Amino acid sequence: MKAYVGVTDGDWYRFLADRPLLQEVNFWRPSSRHRFGAVEIGEPFFFKSHHPHNRVVGGGFFSGFARLSISEVWETHGEGNGAASLQQLREAIGRYRNEPISPREDPQIGCLFIRDTRFFGPELDAPAPPDFATNVVQGKSYDLAARAYSGYFLDLLHRLTGTVVEIDLSAPWHRPGPVYGDPRLQPQRLGQQAFKGVVLDAYHHRCAITSAKIRPVLQAAHILPLPQGGEHRIDNGLLLRSDVHIMFDRGYLSIDPKHRLLVSPRLREDFGNGEEFYSRSGMQIELPERKADRPHREFLEWHVDSVYQAA
Repeated sequence: MKAYVGVTDGDWYRFLADRPLLQEVNFWRPSSRHRFGAVEIGEPFFFKSHHPHNRVVGGGFFSGFARLSISEVWETHGEGNGAASLQQLREAIGRYRNEPISPREDPQIGCLFIRDTRFFGPELDAPAPPDFATNVVQGKSYDLAARAYSGYFLDLLHRLTGTVVEIDLSAPWHRPGPVYGDPRLQPQRLGQQAFKGVVLDAYHHRCAITSAKIRPVLQAAHILPLPQGGEHRIDNGLLLRSDVHIMFDRGYLSIDPKHRLLVSPRLREDFGNGEEFYSRSGMQIELPERKADRPHREFLEWHVDSVYQAA
């Protein structure tokens, strides 16, 4: 099991600490050059203030990484970005860039989504890890199986969860979180807002079926819907144009386990059109680069068997 301790902007964490109802936040980076892979989805992520305050002031559980424009992440997370308005967010990010952001710019930033956040307050904050150097700019990951860190991070997890945590730190462990009342542990589960952001990023801002790139009409769709037991997982997601999303949910379109488009004959029978889709029938959809992010066979099979109008 790993944990990450990220160095946080003081204005960011104080803004969010005053808004405890915000349970999903964006621990943003002003640049999108490098992906984040220090911890896995579901592992703990803590916020440490700058030196000389140098205290762990809160934390949560990592919920995914995405490269998004400032306007896109404002749309998904709003005040969860640590700012009261889009303009304030732009100004905050601009302070960490080499040049100010011009009014016409909408640059991409690195978005580290954190769910189930909690800020400790002065009575519960903790000293930084003993070997956290003052010149560390972004943060540091820790293997919690190491004896030097296990006691320290068990105490932080207790502060974060409000309960005594009894776990094997040598094995993966992930924070459970309910979806439609389901309290079971699911390591790949994302937060609701993070789901939108990571699906948008994984599909490179293109509809998986039509390749449309018009951002306002793109939606993160669930293959297995939440009411049917689905979860906010990237391999349960597709980026679809809004009308395509509706047709997918109603079974006029589906995707087979080899990621090929299926088009129901009912589309032509019911509406007398659909040539855009029939011309693509049998073709492989646009897919994320990482195999682990691609639609899972189990969810696709469910959709074909339970939703798709084969005849």
